[in-house]
Amino acid sequence: MRMTRTGTGHVSLLFSGSALFVFFHGFVQNHVIVSSPPLAQREAILITYEYPFNERIRTLLRLEDLYEKFVFFLHQEHPQHHHVALSTIFEMLEVAGRADLKSDLLQELERQKQTLLGFKANPNVLSERLDEVLSDIDRCSAALISTQGKTGQNVRDNEWLMSIRGRTIIPGGACEFDLPSYYAWQHRSPQQRYDDISGWFAPLAPLFDAIGLVLRLLRESGKTTTMIAQAGSFQQMLQGKIYQMLRLTIDESLGAIPEMSANKYMLWVRFTLQDGDMKPRPFESDIPFELTLCNF
Repeated sequence: MRMTRTGTGHVSLLFSGSALFVFFHGFVQNHVIVSSPPLAQREAILITYEYPFNERIRTLLRLEDLYEKFVFFLHQEHPQHHHVALSTIFEMLEVAGRADLKSDLLQELERQKQTLLGFKANPNVLSERLDEVLSDIDRCSAALISTQGKTGQNVRDNEWLMSIRGRTIIPGGACEFDLPSYYAWQHRSPQQRYDDISGWFAPLAPLFDAIGLVLRLLRESGKTTTMIAQAGSFQQMLQGKIYQMLRLTIDESLGAIPEMSANKYMLWVRFTLQDGDMKPRPFESDIPFELTLCNF
């Protein structure tokens, strides 16, 4: 998991006026915006949790999380921050080890492109927004196609990096007496270390651009609905509809933590609280939250 209800939808586009039109495969559904403000518009700290329905989306979410971690530590200056950034690249290679990840992303981008092209002739669609999304798809697809070899092959071919990778999986295994050359590299200037790590990551960038776009389209596919979990528990029948991801947004001040599970028939959400020792216990009050079911 990460810190409106749709059938077979794939992306939502805004129109002028007071209505929001959500496009699905082959039809348009009109949702009039109600006067009461949604949860996300109130002055509150909101937490959004995401739950993947299949291993494919789970892998993409793991890689997205690693990428956000990598970017944060890359832009710091301390050697230990850059050590974490480099170690995160090694973690990315482990998660992205599936040989069909690149082809899966290319197929999904092409499928989304063909679906969106079907809306070109619709006069109600904001053509500028549609063209922007199509341009993003073309750019990501072209960059991904241009990558050569297995994901992260440039890192795997670097014996020095592989020696560091082999030691970092050992607790305390990257000390200066284990890897004196790595210790010396850590004493280079922050800019030198930044440039080195950026260069090692560069061949992976098209993959993560594509992951970001696919997940963005998936998140935009859902329609958000306000729900109430009575006595801290919520269930909903899915009636056999196939979804890719669940998104749940809750007010942080409630202190409730959702535990989610789902299959093709039903989803369950059970809210808990944390005691002083951080041990979870059931949340027994009614809890308002926003639920979004996403599907391409």
